[in-house]
Amino acid sequence: QVQLVESGGGLVQAGGSLGLSCAASGRTFSSYVMAWFRQAPGKEREFVAAISWSGVNTYYADSVKARFTISRDRAKYTVYLQMNSLKPEDTAVYYCAADPGYGPPSSDQNEYDYWGQGTQVTVSS
Repeated sequence: QVQLVESGGGLVQAGGSLGLSCAASGRTFSSYVMAWFRQAPGKEREFVAAISWSGVNTYYADSVKARFTISRDRAKYTVYLQMNSLKPEDTAVYYCAADPGYGPPSSDQNEYDYWGQGTQVTVSS
């Protein structure tokens, strides 16, 4: 089994930046596609960004493209989401997810087997 723990959420003014981290534990030799999803109150969970374990392939939702950057550190078993130029509509609980294997990054939440508990991001104004 894999455990994912997100951190870095908080309150920020519109136009500001936040960096999220997701630390994975419970496996040593496996490879995983990693992704970020988010869910606003009363809304369906939506895809944000995904990255292959190699880090070569990335995929972004159109709503965050050019503003958010996903990256990973295989040695630290950690995936990051740098969020710049934040907007009030970015307010949501952000979840980290993992899909075992070497497959390409996917926007389909059904492809992901492991999920973190989420971290709140609130953008004011």
